[in-house]
Amino acid sequence: MNPPTLRNTLHQAHQHGLDRLDAQMLLLHALGRSPHDRAWLLAHDSDTLPEPAAARWLALLQRRQTGEPVAYLLGEKAFFGLNLAVDARVLVPRPDTETLVQWALEALDTLPAADSPTPAHVLDLGTGSGAIALALAQQRPDAHITATDASADALAVAQANAQQLGLTVRFAHGSWLVAVPGQLFDVIASNPPYIAEGDAHLAALIHEPISALTSGCDGLDDIRTIVAQAPDALQPGGWLLLEHGHDQAAAVRALLRCAGFEQVSSRTDLAGIERCSGGCRPEQP
Repeated sequence: MNPPTLRNTLHQAHQHGLDRLDAQMLLLHALGRSPHDRAWLLAHDSDTLPEPAAARWLALLQRRQTGEPVAYLLGEKAFFGLNLAVDARVLVPRPDTETLVQWALEALDTLPAADSPTPAHVLDLGTGSGAIALALAQQRPDAHITATDASADALAVAQANAQQLGLTVRFAHGSWLVAVPGQLFDVIASNPPYIAEGDAHLAALIHEPISALTSGCDGLDDIRTIVAQAPDALQPGGWLLLEHGHDQAAAVRALLRCAGFEQVSSRTDLAGIERCSGGCRPEQP
């Protein structure tokens, strides 16, 4: 039997239910090319698939068919213009989280001391791969960025990404604000676990760390903790910004108001869903 062409390989993958873009990226990876070099793949679709690449392709295809994220198979994920190394120690960064980064950047520009020569201090709680902290560090090199995580494994991934990208972020190990005792920040941003235990969506996320996904029977346990702890860690006029589930915005806004936050509101993601909520610590007690 003649070796299949690249075109036929992709067609067979599509017949087996693999998304076309995913298949293209994985095939390029198997060929030892950049997963983003789709133009080359289109120009060479009549080439045959070499045997060593065919073996790598088959292994990748089998892993993908079990539900393993493409980002884990490629070892990287693009986020806010950065290429981040990712593996099973951290969640795969989602495009929706870019909404949180954009809001944090806007908050920095509206701080009471925005024109001060003193750098702003920003905290990313539960940093995972470092996506939020590193995006902010790249956009605002003048700010002091701190990132925390309760998982030492996740921090190792984030620190390696910071080193690879040449971005300066201070890392601290610990659960939420316990990791930075006595410190004050101008902006605290977090994409914490927010899926309810037993949620049906978890079946599709079995390859990602469960501790970074679930948070109690309603998914809000970690958000409650952060909201309760944050006022003592924010400068007057500072902002707490939280990513949450598609149906949790009203509940998170209520938590923020009960904790004394002002200017409480929500932001929508790329699909128009309220994905982030936040509020400002009053300037006067």
